[in-house]
Amino acid sequence: MEIGFIGLGHMGFPMVSNLLAAGNIVRVYDTSDAAISLAVERGALAAHSAVELAQCVDVIITMLPTPAVVRGVFCGPEGVIAQAKQNTLIIDCSTSDPGTAVELEALAAALGKTVLDAPVSGGVPGAKAGTLTFMVGGSPSGFLAAKPILSAMGKNIVHCGTAGSGQAAKLCNNLLLGVSTIAVSESMCLGVSLGLEPDVLAQIINTSSGHCWVSEVYNPYPGVVKDAPASNDFSGGFACDLMIKDLSLALDAAHGMRQPLPMTSVSKQLFQVLSHQGHGEKDISAIVRMFKK
Repeated sequence: MEIGFIGLGHMGFPMVSNLLAAGNIVRVYDTSDAAISLAVERGALAAHSAVELAQCVDVIITMLPTPAVVRGVFCGPEGVIAQAKQNTLIIDCSTSDPGTAVELEALAAALGKTVLDAPVSGGVPGAKAGTLTFMVGGSPSGFLAAKPILSAMGKNIVHCGTAGSGQAAKLCNNLLLGVSTIAVSESMCLGVSLGLEPDVLAQIINTSSGHCWVSEVYNPYPGVVKDAPASNDFSGGFACDLMIKDLSLALDAAHGMRQPLPMTSVSKQLFQVLSHQGHGEKDISAIVRMFKK
């Protein structure tokens, strides 16, 4: 079985590395020739286009930045759904929206192919360590076929329900990530302003009721977690502009359900200010700059 992988960014590249380490044959495509070359150095095979990749693999995995890009890659006569072989399993690990996922599954089913929405959580550290959580929406049979493949890249493979449910779970998770990143930033900066050492404050939070994933693994205060983006000039993580996209998707979904999301709305505005200041490509933990003296 040959796996095709489209999208070799901060998340996609280490995911491919883990697929290769598990002994899979992986053919890759990206709009960046440099990214393809790096993957080939790890042992991947190169495709010259998404169409070429789709025509010669048994499973297609995508990790793309926006719903618009997902639709561009998947849909139309030159899209991977139309070009893939019969019975191909297509797994979209991008963060999109439930409506797009439902549409793609129906399009694929009409052509004898299977699409799953399987967005991930765990960030770049989880992608590198192979400990991602996959939130999978789609048919039970598709999930069973995908689980051994996803297990090479993650530890928690969860079937959330029908098409779109994986994306719904991801939007709920990411809005909480955005809000908690801002909350931890406020807490850390207040503590330092009051004379506390950031390491001491983080230790207290992580053994007290304020403990969360952001405070322990992804602390936004520079120097607290040595491997976190905050300790690397806020680079190499989850870009602020991508968080704005995810919070926008969550707010759009909530609007359709008449579900209030006041903290999500405020958080989006703060990240937009950060992006407007020229930090849109920085990791979301750069939001701490808005609160530091």
